Amino acid sequence: MIRGLASADELPEQEQKRVALGYVREAWIEALTEGVDSDCLVQVCLFTAMAELVQTYGEEAAAQYAEGLSTRIRNGEYSIPTVRQ
Repeated sequence: MIRGLASADELPEQEQKRVALGYVREAWIEALTEGVDSDCLVQVCLFTAMAELVQTYGEEAAAQYAEGLSTRIRNGEYSIPTVRQ
């Protein structure tokens, strides 16, 4: 169960992604608070994500996914708007 919500299988994909991002952000903040360097976190997270892609889909599919990342980055898909208060 996801924090009192329905099981993950019952949540729409976008909602699962939102919940997952919340967990990752919490872990990220906790690691920074504990003194882990942000560059180290970036490298470990990228490695972990790519290793999971390879394990789940295989090396060729993961490589094809990675080939498209530069275009997606340039198109702003990974840019998070900053909120000013």
